[in-house]
Amino acid sequence: MEGGLTSSTLPFLISLALILLIKAIFFKAKHPKPHLPPGPRPIPIVGHLHLLRPPLHQSFHKLTSRHGPLIHLLLGSTPAVVASSPDTVRELLKTHDLAFANRPQYTAVRRFAYDSAGFAFAPYGPYWKFMKRLCMSELLGGRTVDQLSPVRRTELHALLRTLLHKARSSNPVDISWELIKMTNNVITRMTASSTTSDTEEARKLVKQVAELVGVFNLSDYIGIFRNLDLQGLNKRINVVHERFDAFMERIIKEKEEIRKRRKERGEGDNGVKDLLDIMLDVSEDENADMKLTRENIKGFALDIFTAGSDSSAATVEWALAELINHPCILRKLREEIDKAVGKDRLVRESDIPNLPYLYAVVKETLRLHPAAPLAIRVSDKEVKVGGYEIPANTSLFVNVWSIGRDPNCWKDPLEFRPERFAAPREDGLSSIDFRGQHFELLPFGSGRRVCPGISLALQVIQLTLAALVHCFEWKVDGKEEERSGGLDMSEGIGMVILRAQPLVCVPVARLDPFPPLDP
Repeated sequence: MEGGLTSSTLPFLISLALILLIKAIFFKAKHPKPHLPPGPRPIPIVGHLHLLRPPLHQSFHKLTSRHGPLIHLLLGSTPAVVASSPDTVRELLKTHDLAFANRPQYTAVRRFAYDSAGFAFAPYGPYWKFMKRLCMSELLGGRTVDQLSPVRRTELHALLRTLLHKARSSNPVDISWELIKMTNNVITRMTASSTTSDTEEARKLVKQVAELVGVFNLSDYIGIFRNLDLQGLNKRINVVHERFDAFMERIIKEKEEIRKRRKERGEGDNGVKDLLDIMLDVSEDENADMKLTRENIKGFALDIFTAGSDSSAATVEWALAELINHPCILRKLREEIDKAVGKDRLVRESDIPNLPYLYAVVKETLRLHPAAPLAIRVSDKEVKVGGYEIPANTSLFVNVWSIGRDPNCWKDPLEFRPERFAAPREDGLSSIDFRGQHFELLPFGSGRRVCPGISLALQVIQLTLAALVHCFEWKVDGKEEERSGGLDMSEGIGMVILRAQPLVCVPVARLDPFPPLDP
């Protein structure tokens, strides 16, 4: 028949089919499908994205509750695993820490980090190791944190003045906003000794950066969209990046002019240095192990701005909200502060070691409300965990939020009970720390990528919370109490988890006369 198979064509096609079949069988035998962790069935193109809703950590929690503490997901065309139990995370981030020493390079992260020139998302290697040492010894080390304590005290007193003014007029105040403003000012001034106008601009830019980093970008997960900007996010990312770059260039140039004039006058460098001073010192040091570029400095500055401000504010806000909802706990903490500090002066950083119940309250807040509920890594080689195989280039989501609510680790896990951390205790919970060695409590991560700013964060969080409890009573809008039986504790959406509803209260000064506040 015209156009049909000829007698010579048919054997050729049969032979080709046999060859392809044998090749496929051989390839499958040589490259068997990895034994992946369990998970729901994916659908084409989107994988499991249709199962996820914000906030992401809560969606992950529901899936791991159904399928187990380690699950495999396809986020579009991106393979991922989610871990939600201490034992699983211990194996991932302790036994296989080096395999998960990197973080995914999302579009927004790559752009804002100056193509990995910063620290937080830099690839694991010589530069990252150099920056880690610099952070621990200089930038975020104990000496620098102590030297910059006047900045923290000044900004805290500015917050207390605002609250005292509201108290005298019996006006409500948006605590959420005031805390974010204070922590942003602290970080901006510690980074670059900036002016009021600089802190305002930095706060706006950091908010925009956080929003863009936290937005789900289709091009990061679905391969066929990799080079497309269907959501218009890439354009917005570039605009904000250019604004931040211009802001940092101005700050650096002003700092360089100050340093130049100081050298011309023959002034020494014995004064207190901000973080930008320290980085410029390293960049000018010919004997440094690694030369810091301008992009390195700007990328690290952005890391500090985004990681150190909203997260501390969120923790203080959650803690105060929990205390307001638990008057007995609030009363116990206030009694401890009154006993250690008295009522004729303000609480100081030097008082913190004498306030163990305050430490327990902060621990319990970080357990229930970690500011960063997910720790994200990516594997650079195949590893075996719990009998399962995790291939290279798989994203790892450690659900810190879920671990903090695991009933296998915590009795009555949804209850706010600082006493579980109060010493002495027979069950050993009081010895559990949050610096990455105890996998039941990981608000700052663990392993090589553990947050280097833990000491600074604790100084800000503990002192601010102690001052708010010591100086004021807190009256809550009666309507909200009637509506929910207490403060609404639902979560908002974003890279840092704030309350869904701002914390609005009327402060009532309880120290009379109120101690003097520094100008």
